[in-house]
Amino acid sequence: MNNATLATVPAAPAGVLASLALCTLLPSLAVSSANVALPTLATVFGASQADAQWVVLAYLLATTTLIVGAGRLGDLAGQRRLLLAGIALFTLASALCAGAPTLPLLIAARALQGVGAAAMMALTMAMVAAALPKVQAGRAMGLLGTMSAVGTALGPSLGGVLIAAFGWPAVFAMNLPLGLMALALTWHCLPPDRGRGGTAGFDVYGTLWLALTLAAYALAMTRHVGLLAVAAAGLLMFLRTQARAASPLVRLDRLRDPVLSAGFAMNAIVSAVMMATLVVGPFHLGGTLGLGAAAVGALMSIGPALSAFSGVPAGRLVDRFGSQRMAQLGLVAMALGCALIALLPGGLGAIGYVGPLALVTPGYALFQAANNTAVMADVPAGQRGVVSGLLTLSRNLGLISGASAMGAVFAAGGLRLSFAVAAGLVGLAWLLAGRLPAGPRARALPTGRGNLPTG
Repeated sequence: MNNATLATVPAAPAGVLASLALCTLLPSLAVSSANVALPTLATVFGASQADAQWVVLAYLLATTTLIVGAGRLGDLAGQRRLLLAGIALFTLASALCAGAPTLPLLIAARALQGVGAAAMMALTMAMVAAALPKVQAGRAMGLLGTMSAVGTALGPSLGGVLIAAFGWPAVFAMNLPLGLMALALTWHCLPPDRGRGGTAGFDVYGTLWLALTLAAYALAMTRHVGLLAVAAAGLLMFLRTQARAASPLVRLDRLRDPVLSAGFAMNAIVSAVMMATLVVGPFHLGGTLGLGAAAVGALMSIGPALSAFSGVPAGRLVDRFGSQRMAQLGLVAMALGCALIALLPGGLGAIGYVGPLALVTPGYALFQAANNTAVMADVPAGQRGVVSGLLTLSRNLGLISGASAMGAVFAAGGLRLSFAVAAGLVGLAWLLAGRLPAGPRARALPTGRGNLPTG
């Protein structure tokens, strides 16, 4: 696409972008801000640290297990309708969290908050295609990536300030005005759904089996590896259900689309690599280099900050040069940064780790904008929710798997081995990026049984 073409494209409505941005910010902010409250919650409720961690785990389990079902339900009932319902539930649950008198009730409210967040995460990307011209999709995806990074970076510091000033309930109460603002913007600015919608044809059994499978896998990665057997059994039952269902949650033939299959796989791989910077980084900076907690926290915030600043420019590059080239360029930057961390001499200290992040994190932002744009391009309106849900699920599974696998690699071989493996994984993703469309052109979608129903 040339400059003359771009000049004729009208600017995206500010209200549409603001509503989509806020719906992306809130779920990531809810994760990162709650982490900093765990020690306080353990003290206030007289609980162990392991019990307090369920405040975070309940939210993550709810979002991970329900995100595909939420996307499919949005396709059937109306994406804007379900997004509004998700925002309302998220906001209500935030109030319940702030007023919870016991730890079990707080954990239950966090799970409810995660249900609302699942709808928000699944349908925000789906609404990009419904609310904006296709030539602005890259910029919108870049903005969403920026807001996700802002939420991740802002959460710990903002949460710490609120706890110090007002106590732990403020960490959850801050979502109330933001949630109400998101509700108002979405109501007034996003286009209405076509038709009345409904839930007829929703695959309840498939959703339940997928939720069981994902919950068992997530708990196996974070709590008990023996649950992998439960996850495997659940996956078999889910596949059997999908093969027999008249209106399955996920039509398995649909995954033969090379762009979708490559996009989901790359998203999982690259997310696992990025988890290395979050899991390995603190142990290296604090343990190996002996830095204090404040210094470690400040250095760890550099990565999300760089992602936040590079998201929107990355989206503009995708709109101009196409998804494939920009995804590959982003992956090259990531691989080079990981290789530098693995190869630079240890005598450089913190700069030998933080410096290469100036390549890794902007590269990740560019890859995310390109990959998300390619996957969501040309998806029919009745399929956007479930495809968006699968895209977000692949990212979450990559993060969960990366936390376990990259932590194990670091324990076995240290920083150099961890990022040598990371560089190799990024190289694998680079090979898969060749399946993405070479430019901003429509791709042909499979027909027949491979298509999801449009209603």
